[in-house]
Amino acid sequence: MNDYTSKDDRDELLTDYNAIIRESALVIAFTGILFGFLLNMSVSFAESFTLVNQITLMVAIFSITIAISLFILPVVYHHINFPYRDLEKFKRRAHRFMLFGFIPTGITLYLSLEIALSSFIGISAFALSAVPFVLVYVLFLKRK
Repeated sequence: MNDYTSKDDRDELLTDYNAIIRESALVIAFTGILFGFLLNMSVSFAESFTLVNQITLMVAIFSITIAISLFILPVVYHHINFPYRDLEKFKRRAHRFMLFGFIPTGITLYLSLEIALSSFIGISAFALSAVPFVLVYVLFLKRK
């Protein structure tokens, strides 16, 4: 036990650490599966794709790689800086890493949907792929 925490405080800190690390693990698993799917597509089907789809796939792979890296940062930060003297600082940083990871994840989801739809409807897939995101945004705004 450190000089600056009691046993009760330490237990509460461990609960907070665990919640943050579990949340990070959840999104890492999701983005890892998406990365594997895109990587498989690039190896298996990329030569049959149009140039637009090949570029879209490349951007999606880069985007999901950035997202995974951002989602892993709370775990890395946890191991580099443990034990903490300022849990709030850790929580703020972990929150920012996760928040910034959602941006490339959304981009990747959009591009993945566009790739899937483009084989059916061509270039119109760029517009149609935005529909689920607009719908979710509208529902988010109406949550109250």
